[in-house]
Amino acid sequence: MNILKGKIENINSNHQLSIIYINVNNNRLTAIIIDTPKTSKYFKRGKEVQVIFKETEVIIGKGISHQISMQNKIEGTIKSINCGDLLCKITLKTAVGDIVSIITSNAVKQLGLEKNTLVTAMIKTNEIMLSE
Repeated sequence: MNILKGKIENINSNHQLSIIYINVNNNRLTAIIIDTPKTSKYFKRGKEVQVIFKETEVIIGKGISHQISMQNKIEGTIKSINCGDLLCKITLKTAVGDIVSIITSNAVKQLGLEKNTLVTAMIKTNEIMLSE
C-alpha cells in the first residue's frame, strides 16, 4: 500500500460526493470521496491527511506527450524493479516520496523500463483513499 502525507487544500462537494484537493510536498493530488465536510469531521482545509492507494492502481507511463484525463500524475525515476514470471514490482523515487507500482512483466518489457528510467506514475482520482 502506498501511503503519503498531505494537507487538504480545497474541497468541492455536491450532494454526497466530494472532490478533495491535497497538497503532497507541493504536488496536487485529487481524490473523489463518497462523503462531505458535513458528514466527515476531518474534511477541512489545512487538515493533514494520509493519501492511500494500492500498488496495483499505479499506472506507469513513459514518454507521455499527449493530454490524458488522469488527474494524478507524478514524475519520478525508477529506483528498483523486481520481476517475476507475470508481475513486476517497481519502486519510483518521486518528489512526494517513494511510490510502488505493480504491473505485468510484459508491460515492463514493452516500455523498456529499467533502473533510472524517467517515468510518470498515474493514479485515478477514484482509487485514492484518505485517512486522518
